[in-house]
Amino acid sequence: MWIMPEPRSVVVGVDGSPNSMAALRRAAREALERHARLDVVRVLEPEGARAPRPLRTVREWLRLRRTVAHALPRVQHLTTRLRVVPGAPGETLARAAEHAELLVIGARAHSEYGNPLGGDTVPVVRERARCEVVVCADHTATSTAP
Repeated sequence: MWIMPEPRSVVVGVDGSPNSMAALRRAAREALERHARLDVVRVLEPEGARAPRPLRTVREWLRLRRTVAHALPRVQHLTTRLRVVPGAPGETLARAAEHAELLVIGARAHSEYGNPLGGDTVPVVRERARCEVVVCADHTATSTAP
């Protein structure tokens, strides 16, 4: 029996911050160069003990679609999949990239909590991801496209 292999993919976490937008642009370049699908993931942290409400998930997906269209308006021949996934960001992104060639995330160069890698997400992703990880850090709102 022949089993169809997973399609080649590059996963990127996007939350709308300048660093995640830089990560989105970097991931798009990487996906084009690798002839891979671009998987854009928006992680929604649970609201208390509950999963995000369906209406919030739909709104976030529509917002993600607008964000990607604005950031990558002229990218041709790039298959893109948008996903809104509930969970803790680091664990969820590592799981989303389980079969990916590359995971690209954004992080501040210095967090207010003293972590030089910016927050809680980067260390978790670096520990749990099975693929190569690229961190885009310290971009400002005025960063331009590649």
